[in-house]
Amino acid sequence: MSFEPIAIIGAGSMGVAWTVVFARAGHPVRIFEPDQDRHPLARAELAAILTELEKRGLVSEAAGTIAARATWHHDMAVAMADAAYCQECAPERAELKTTIFTEAMRHLPPDAILASSSSAIPISHVTSALNTRERTLVVHPLNPPFLLNVVEVVPADYTSPSVTERAIALLNHAGMVPVRVKREIEGFLFNRLQGALLREAYCLVRDGVADVADVDRAISEGLGIRWSIIGPFETVDLNTRGGIRAHAERLGPAYARMGADRGQDDPWTPDLVDRVEGERRAMLPLDEWQSRVSWRDRRMMDLMALRRSGQWRDRT
Repeated sequence: MSFEPIAIIGAGSMGVAWTVVFARAGHPVRIFEPDQDRHPLARAELAAILTELEKRGLVSEAAGTIAARATWHHDMAVAMADAAYCQECAPERAELKTTIFTEAMRHLPPDAILASSSSAIPISHVTSALNTRERTLVVHPLNPPFLLNVVEVVPADYTSPSVTERAIALLNHAGMVPVRVKREIEGFLFNRLQGALLREAYCLVRDGVADVADVDRAISEGLGIRWSIIGPFETVDLNTRGGIRAHAERLGPAYARMGADRGQDDPWTPDLVDRVEGERRAMLPLDEWQSRVSWRDRRMMDLMALRRSGQWRDRT
């Protein structure tokens, strides 16, 4: 893939972050920001981020070389003129995004992709009335995307499959890790998962079970370390000899009681456990279970060694 021009709508923190992602990958990036007073501030933010990345060896070129690929525009037509892909980074309001998408489509080339950074709003709530809606989808990153490279790709029913595939290919080329969401749902994957944990965290504080600092420590000093290596399904698969089916049999009833305590009734039915078990065993046959457990432990040892080296806590 060539280094196709990328357009960014909005020079706030997310717009600057996406600029880092695409400029670092070699793309020329045109940022549309109607507030010209924001331009010098955004340039400074971009330079500061790239300088810190360069200090840590996280970019392969000089910060100034990467920053030079970004240009800043108050005229949308100029920013959109030859873009192959446009990333919208406006505030989380559907009606505002609809207005922006309608205007952007007037200026983008006829085959350009227009993606929203929306955290929770499905693209069908934004572009359903557009006659170019098949070229729109959500591409939502974790923040900041120049460090957390996973990004969820959420097409609508009407999004062209070729548009989805082209977006995924471009994101891969830019060093991102696309996660495909099969159907639209408010909050997508990231905020559904994050929200489930956050709701319980609030409840634990409300109910006097733990204070805020200890809830955070439970994640940052424990669960979060493990989750930085493997996800929730692989975690419980490797935690229980016999794999995820054995985990569901032994701890499923306790999780059901915990859910019921919060008014939730989403049982792990036999069919659902069969499905999850089937997908896990396709990725990791049980005869390879012990070697994967050892791999997990080595990865965690590497992380703990880094933490004990003192570099982990360096906040300068």
